[in-house]
Amino acid sequence: MEENTFKIINDKGEEIICDVLFTFDSEETKKSYIVYTDNSKDEQGNIQVFASIYDPNKADQKLEPITTDQEWKVIETILNTLQEEIKKKIDSAAEGNNEQ
Repeated sequence: MEENTFKIINDKGEEIICDVLFTFDSEETKKSYIVYTDNSKDEQGNIQVFASIYDPNKADQKLEPITTDQEWKVIETILNTLQEEIKKKIDSAAEGNNEQ
């Protein structure tokens, strides 16, 4: 198994390979989080992204659900910041191409 992928079993018993987008530790909640995708799309055609709590010190991982609004706010803030930074990079790259 690659470092940036892992397998989960869905509620239908099917094995699904997920890509790890990033992991982070929150000083605020004192927990570690993993943000990942199974590359499925929602009704609008956007790739779905999921987040869970995990313990980076355990070899046999069990992802725990995020249950508090506070934790979701932390994750949403990070995702929004990353999305803005990616958009800025794409915009500046497009501007650089227009100058040539």
